Amino acid sequence: MASPDKHAASSVKRWGGVVDDYMAIHKKMDCSKAHFPDNRHRALTHTMFWVYEVMVPLFGDTITNSSGRICAVKDICELHILEDYRMKFIPTVSDWLQEINMSNWMQNGFKEVPASAKRIFPNGVREEQQTAEQNHID
Repeated sequence: MASPDKHAASSVKRWGGVVDDYMAIHKKMDCSKAHFPDNRHRALTHTMFWVYEVMVPLFGDTITNSSGRICAVKDICELHILEDYRMKFIPTVSDWLQEINMSNWMQNGFKEVPASAKRIFPNGVREEQQTAEQNHID
């Protein structure tokens, strides 16, 4: 699968209704694409952690589609994830995290900072804060 509209069309085949019944759910499942444009974006949204901690609280346990059928949000999300992995598996948070190499900044900010912080605060956050405080006018 590739896009929310294709996932929504698949949901229509499975549970009935119309594409718009499912679009908000599938768009949210793929919202991380806007922040990281390759399939690693799925580390943020394609686990049961995301489904239970974000999707179900956001959309509720169920939706009622335009055909009047009650559909579990968890089931819609699971199908989305399975389709993205060729119906083989749903990765766990552990599956994703074990593939990440530990960097010093991950250890409570010791030593170097991540690349994004270097770009935003090239002189460091502390120096930026001190400069702002010195330039503050009451």
